[in-house]
Amino acid sequence: MASERGCLIGTLEGNLRRIVSLGLACTCWCIGFALAATNVEAAPVRVLDAKSSWIGNTSGFGDGTWTQINITAIAVAPDGRVFTNSPWDESGAEASVYRDGKMLGFAGGTHGWGGSGGNAVAVNSHHVFIATGVGNEKGHLVKEGVWPPSGRHWIGVSRRDIDDVKRPAPFDGGVAKQALAGDKDPRAMLARSFLTIDDAPGDAPQEIGGLAASDSLLYVANTAQDRIERYGAQSMEKQAQWSAPQPGRIALASDGSLWAIVESHGDNPRIAHYSASGRLLDDAPRLQENSVAADIALDQQGRLLIADNGPRQQVLFFTKEGSAYRESGALGERGGIFSGIAGKPGPKRFNGLTGVGVDAVGNVYVSTNGIGVHDGPIGAGLGATLESYSPGGALRWQMQGLLFVDGAWMDPGRPDSVYTGNKRFELDLSKPAGQEWTYAGFLSGRFKYPDDPVFHADQWPGLPIARRLEGRTFLYLTDMYADHLKIYRFDEKRDGELAIPSGVIAGRPVPVQNIPNRPEGGEWMWRDLNGDGRFDAREFTRNPGTALVTGGWGWWVDTKGDIWRTSDVKGIHRLRYGGIDKQGNPTYDYANLQTYAIPAPFTELRRAVYDAESDTMYVTGYTSDAPYDRRYWKEVGRRLVRYDHWSSDPRIRYSIDLPWDTQAKPLSTVIGVTMEGQYVFAVEPVGDVHVYDKDSGKEVGVIEPGPEVGRASGWVDVPNGVSAHRRSNGEYLVFVEEDARGKVMMYRWTPKS
Repeated sequence: MASERGCLIGTLEGNLRRIVSLGLACTCWCIGFALAATNVEAAPVRVLDAKSSWIGNTSGFGDGTWTQINITAIAVAPDGRVFTNSPWDESGAEASVYRDGKMLGFAGGTHGWGGSGGNAVAVNSHHVFIATGVGNEKGHLVKEGVWPPSGRHWIGVSRRDIDDVKRPAPFDGGVAKQALAGDKDPRAMLARSFLTIDDAPGDAPQEIGGLAASDSLLYVANTAQDRIERYGAQSMEKQAQWSAPQPGRIALASDGSLWAIVESHGDNPRIAHYSASGRLLDDAPRLQENSVAADIALDQQGRLLIADNGPRQQVLFFTKEGSAYRESGALGERGGIFSGIAGKPGPKRFNGLTGVGVDAVGNVYVSTNGIGVHDGPIGAGLGATLESYSPGGALRWQMQGLLFVDGAWMDPGRPDSVYTGNKRFELDLSKPAGQEWTYAGFLSGRFKYPDDPVFHADQWPGLPIARRLEGRTFLYLTDMYADHLKIYRFDEKRDGELAIPSGVIAGRPVPVQNIPNRPEGGEWMWRDLNGDGRFDAREFTRNPGTALVTGGWGWWVDTKGDIWRTSDVKGIHRLRYGGIDKQGNPTYDYANLQTYAIPAPFTELRRAVYDAESDTMYVTGYTSDAPYDRRYWKEVGRRLVRYDHWSSDPRIRYSIDLPWDTQAKPLSTVIGVTMEGQYVFAVEPVGDVHVYDKDSGKEVGVIEPGPEVGRASGWVDVPNGVSAHRRSNGEYLVFVEEDARGKVMMYRWTPKS
């Protein structure tokens, strides 16, 4: 959910109302509460002098633009405008327009109020045709002709003005559209511009796999119905149809024939060529056995271009020789981003091809999303790119929307290097805002490590914590709902930038049910005993004890490698680091699981952040006088308490009340907390960061998004969405997950001495 920031309300009352000594059944110690600072006085909150920047997106929204988080289809106009489509963009830019490396705008009407994007788009000289869906929000949207009846779902084509994609291009047809003829409501206008292809039960699989258009004709690949349909591009009336096995992308040739990818959801899609009347022709090229055709286009020379999302990761060119088409060239390095130094991005190093198109002068346009067209929501988190190449193959421009539901953590092994959930970036902090970052590494090796849990356990890669243990860097990733923890190792000489699956600590059964060879249920641990990155059955260990790691919102990995798991009502679990095994994996064992009971004054816990160097623990949650509200289930809680000497003789240093005003617009609570250097950083869902002195608990001020990012931040929608790093010069880099527009915020703040 995307939301703009608003007025902030923060209070620091700091009255510790309940001081109780607790005996802890799961450990050999108890808490004595000697309080060094029980009352932290409230003070006016000041806005800190911090510079706003970001990583992971070509545009930061300072000018109102951004690159969408997923691109699954493109159509290229003769003048070089690129029209895109995708199932989802958090801020509604599923169908967008780009030219010369800039976002020109987006269509709208594809997000919310029953609307959704799709996997196909086409253009002619007058219109843009966008594959979209229309639902009724479980029956809550009711208006004949605008939304389908309860229990039904429409899949179809939205027709828009090519010079203003926000403007619907209505057409007559059907009783419902005639009834809406005089209705000026924007949704009625969209309905009059929508061609229903399938009207099906809400849970029925449906897809328009491809669209192609001329000024007079529109072709639709009705994938679910195994047919290709032809319509008048002006009247939008159906003219003909013919059978085709699971048709996907289609392309219209200058002679009126139609090219199509068929069996498009199979392991090896084929190319088919049809006459204008639908007769199957016999000159289509046969692809190599491991090719995965994702898109198809034709250039002005009559060459056939096929985006191959198989191991080759190239755009293949086919030229007619005699009566058949034969491969005559390719755009892109063979193997794409996984060739050479695996995971290293660069021009022509494609990663998850989804679209290809050509303009009137022969420039080629390629879209990628890190995985492919038909791989569900993870395509919205692996990184969208849109690139343009000259006829000679030189890169002209590139757009990047690389991050979604993602955080960032500085690389402890390299200066000015930062990890996100499945990427690495390098920073040059001498450059202007938004230009400091360079995309340096893609971590998910789907061909070499297909068992990687990012493809099986999560919708998106996850939130990172990077630690340096015994001279080696490890990446720990929590998922969006803090259910389980993934662990990765690195081997630069063998695997380049790729992160090798190393371990998993599972929580509930359902989120990990697609992990290969996993035990039944949850509450297990996996370690890569043979070093191949695969999930072998003998590599799993069930939790034999009664202390369950399942449940809770807090994960933390300290600098010594211990994993801390905060259970809502069962206390704080500590899984001690056991060294590195012969394969290079960090080791953990349920036998080394220690549990600390809920410390006073808490009744429920949400986060626990442990500083191993000082043996200090920062705990957040709810108390009897500041209780849990079930409507706000991701928040860190209403109170933060610092405990000194946590492992030996824990004492409360201070207790502070965190921002909590559920009547504010927007909501003012805290959803993430971290500690670095001299400060504790607590982020609100609207993206504002409260900074507290870690020794006194007093609030220093708040960091707000500045003009560089349009003074706006999307909703922080994850439990581990903030991290911080103190540079050697005293400057702090504060990273915040930013749901709305495909990036991670990077705030730069230097405390005043």
